[in-house]
Amino acid sequence: MTEHELEQLRYPIGRFMLPETITTSLREEWIGVLESFPERLETLVANITETQLETPYRPDGWTVRQVIHHLADSHHHSYARFKWALTENKPTIKAYEEKDWAELKDVKQAPIAMSLLHIKAVHAKLVHLLKSMDASDFKRSFIHPETGKEVFLEVNLAIYAWHCKHHYGHVELVVKS
Repeated sequence: MTEHELEQLRYPIGRFMLPETITTSLREEWIGVLESFPERLETLVANITETQLETPYRPDGWTVRQVIHHLADSHHHSYARFKWALTENKPTIKAYEEKDWAELKDVKQAPIAMSLLHIKAVHAKLVHLLKSMDASDFKRSFIHPETGKEVFLEVNLAIYAWHCKHHYGHVELVVKS
């Protein structure tokens, strides 16, 4: 497999690119992605087989099961980060070792139904919160401890809209093959 082919499998929708200007329209579009994601994902995996669940989306990549559980874990963290940034002044958030989490038995063995429900609940709460925010709320931020960088909530919104599409693309590679 060539490096280009591997890159296509790693980033089926391309790498994250932050627009130079974040507009109200873009924020609304990203909120729409988060709002529709749980149903889109559930539809994509509605007829998935056990073999597909245990299939990695790329060589040395996570299985579809791991990706779905990762989405629940990651988006749960993101929701908490929004809440912290809205209630504290530039809090330093807690990072987590996603690669290590992906190796835990609940991620490698548990039915995906529980994570699909978790994603549905977290996204419903997150979207409700996001729709209640005004432009100044999206300028609030948190500090990421691994980089020391300030992350504005509008950027976090963009990242997680991309994250939905990114991992949807991984699952789609297996389901549609």
